[in-house]
Amino acid sequence: GTKLRGKERKMASEDKGAAGTGSFTAPPRHIEKASIKEPITIKDLSSTIGVRASEIMAKMMAAGQLATINQVLTAENAEMLAMEFGIELTVEKKSSMLETIQKEYEKEVPAEELSPRPPVVAFLGHVDHGKTSLLDRIRRTSVVTGEAGGITQHIGSYLYDDGQRRVTFLDTPGHKAFTEMRARGANMTDIAVLVVAADDGVMPQTEEAINHVKAAGVPIVVALNKIDLPNTDENKILGQLADKGLIATQWGGDTEVVRTSAATGEGISELIEYLDYIAELRQLKARTKGPAIGWIIESEMTTGEGVLARLLIKNGTLQKGDIIVSGSSYGKIRKMVLAGGKVVKEAGPATPVEVSGLNEIPLAGDPFYVLEDISKAKDIAQEQRAQKREKLLAQHRQITLENLFSEIKAGELKELNVIVKADVQGSVDVLAKSILEMNTAEVGVRILHAAVGGISESDVLLAEASNAIIIGFQVIADERARSLAESRKVEIRLYRIIYQIVDDIKKALEGMLTPHVQEKQLGRAEVRQIFRISRYGVIAGCFVTEGAIPRSAKIRLIRDHIVIRDNNSIESIRRNKDDVSEVRNGFECGIKLQGYDDIKESDILEAFEFVEISRTLDSVATR
Repeated sequence: GTKLRGKERKMASEDKGAAGTGSFTAPPRHIEKASIKEPITIKDLSSTIGVRASEIMAKMMAAGQLATINQVLTAENAEMLAMEFGIELTVEKKSSMLETIQKEYEKEVPAEELSPRPPVVAFLGHVDHGKTSLLDRIRRTSVVTGEAGGITQHIGSYLYDDGQRRVTFLDTPGHKAFTEMRARGANMTDIAVLVVAADDGVMPQTEEAINHVKAAGVPIVVALNKIDLPNTDENKILGQLADKGLIATQWGGDTEVVRTSAATGEGISELIEYLDYIAELRQLKARTKGPAIGWIIESEMTTGEGVLARLLIKNGTLQKGDIIVSGSSYGKIRKMVLAGGKVVKEAGPATPVEVSGLNEIPLAGDPFYVLEDISKAKDIAQEQRAQKREKLLAQHRQITLENLFSEIKAGELKELNVIVKADVQGSVDVLAKSILEMNTAEVGVRILHAAVGGISESDVLLAEASNAIIIGFQVIADERARSLAESRKVEIRLYRIIYQIVDDIKKALEGMLTPHVQEKQLGRAEVRQIFRISRYGVIAGCFVTEGAIPRSAKIRLIRDHIVIRDNNSIESIRRNKDDVSEVRNGFECGIKLQGYDDIKESDILEAFEFVEISRTLDSVATR
């Protein structure tokens, strides 16, 4: 009667608020998909998905969340609420100023505005296999005019130009720097040259470099160096490369292996020719006109000129006086120097340059953008600085085998990434096989790198880049690796017994499995008398007939064998006017249900709880 009409008037009032003015009429629920922009209120969500605001708030209340019509929802909550009504909601997240700039630069450029550009090549490989010597030999064979193709050792990059072919080389200090760039989300190189000494073959760092390059998705060319030395077995090395997934073209594969010698110069022209061929095959092109974008190669603070940043231009033309922003650093270019030391006023795509004028040191691997307004660049830098502060803890939260389940529930991990290092190859093979055999259709292990040797800085960098855990068997981490792991929040686990590794990983994977949820019956009570107390509500005088009624239990109200109310909480439970935590079989008590008073004599209160039952890997289908 009156109460019902009052409730209807309240709902109508709420829905009127949701629509703004006038009465709100929800459209038919045939909507399957909808989109909405942040920030999202319940009122906005109601209008977007065509569901009454009162129904949305009722769903939230059922989940234990009290909300108002103007309450702001997170994107995740909005998507989950829409799904409750069978609607797939897409949330258009609010873009940062930097993201807006990125979208402008990522717009497709007309083909007529693109011109061929030289490839950007990084040299990687094991220590002492001749990377630097090979690069020095390439530099000496480069025929250039003036200083256009020279090299500045401190800039770590240069442009090879023999009048016909142009190749930009990044002289990074081995694969460790390459991995660190990847860890920051940048991929500056088009091609990776893997240098392998013909007298030494595939070594631990060679294998690490292969894994790093594959993870970055960059084409690999192998430079089989030091072929002038005696007693070299090229077929053996080709076999080692094939074992690592790099099958040479002379063996019917697709990996080009070029025989080179830094000492005699043999194979240098063939290597350059093949790099140029790959660039032509991939049709590497860039926009030469307009403002420049690119990456930070490296940066440092100097006493004379302040911040010096080495840049690699991706698109456009960089000019002296341009305003650039990169992450939380910005400034106006005061001076620009090409490789070779020549001061210039502009530089085009795939050209490495050194600039001064930034307010602080930018991060290696970060992109840079040229803007027209210095105040806008400052605003973007300040916004990026604030976002870094907010995300610092989340980005570097330590991942351990113990907290993996909570990470999985948060949607931050989908697989357990591991790096395996052991004392001998036999141990590596056994560990890799044992670990991968635990993979199932729901959870699994991904081995990013497995090799013989101690745990190095390179392993830590790869682990940080891929959210991985490092497992060491009969090996240790060197001091620098331990220090780096501690600062980067990377977990290193050392073992002496193989089965302990298998057990720990099995426990971690089982913790990642979604548990079964079952209802457990606790007890029943019969309502024998009703007490109505002003300002308090209805108290049910009960007699416990089975089991026990805990204060923390959920209650199901049953009347004439029909469930009237389900999943209700207990507000209070008393015996002889004393609050108690539980009443057992054969005793009387008074029970007050939370938010519900429609209780009658002879009703049955059934107490229960939900219990999570852990699952095992044996109960899950294998992949």
